[in-house]
Amino acid sequence: MASDGRNGDGMAGVQLAEDQIKVLEENFNRVTKHPDDATLMLIAAECGLSEAETAKWFRHRNALWRQAEGLPAELGSVKD
Repeated sequence: MASDGRNGDGMAGVQLAEDQIKVLEENFNRVTKHPDDATLMLIAAECGLSEAETAKWFRHRNALWRQAEGLPAELGSVKD
């Protein structure tokens, strides 16, 4: 994974500080896995990231979580 320039958090080219990762993970685990626009804006502000960077982190983290749970990586891809 390191060979593709990523630092393990899905943010190629963006080096997140430990405190930023902590805030993102806490929000992911305790608040919501799918933040709405207002929540995303607040999380981004708290982390010092752009909303786009924060949204990208949540998309990647959701894919990892879904994979760990044995679910398809994309939301809504479960078919009846």
